[in-house]
Amino acid sequence: MADASFEYARPNPADVVAGLEAVRGQIRQAAEDSERDPASVNLVAVSKLIAAEGILPALEAGQRVFGENYVQESKAKWPALRERFPDVELHLVGPLQSNKAREAVELFDVIHGLDRLSLAAALAKEIARSGRTPKLLIQVNTGDEPQKGGVSPAQVDVLLAECRDTHGLAINGLMCIPPAEDPPSAHFALLARIAARHNLPILSMGMSADYPAAIQMGATHVRVGTAIFGARPARTG
Repeated sequence: MADASFEYARPNPADVVAGLEAVRGQIRQAAEDSERDPASVNLVAVSKLIAAEGILPALEAGQRVFGENYVQESKAKWPALRERFPDVELHLVGPLQSNKAREAVELFDVIHGLDRLSLAAALAKEIARSGRTPKLLIQVNTGDEPQKGGVSPAQVDVLLAECRDTHGLAINGLMCIPPAEDPPSAHFALLARIAARHNLPILSMGMSADYPAAIQMGATHVRVGTAIFGARPARTG
């Protein structure tokens, strides 16, 4: 059942399949241009505010990795879809409130938005309680933008050490969203340098407008929504 607080887009199935194929082709091209194996780049199809029936064409076309921004929306949509497609890997790519940590750990396979100690503590508690161990990525605010989530690049080392040493969390990688007005490549390069310093294997960077540049800089996961599913309603709730 759809959650009443969300207004969902219902894209044309043929458009979804065409968008997915175009993005896959561009990922392949960008990887080959950078002398990378295209299989080393994972496409996270961001299906936030897309109705379940709008996601089905992508599932039927073989896409298995999806990203969502809201815990409540994901709880409403994905259990039924996963009954039909049990090999789906679900990523939480939006910000996470500490009081939603239990639901997030139960539902998601990868959580991209770890950016503060209070959230690390909440996630550690729920991982211990549930026995589920979603992969965890630290979100880095590469532009130090005050309105945006993420830890400052200068504080990544401290947060990483606290996550590991205080809370016993395995951190698998980093995520960033560059400032909209900046050329993204410098931000992607910064994230890649921090990840390399800490031997973190996952680099989640690049969205619909800039994922080829992210692949050039070493992205292992690109988060693409609009280029696959089209525009979606502005969230009012």
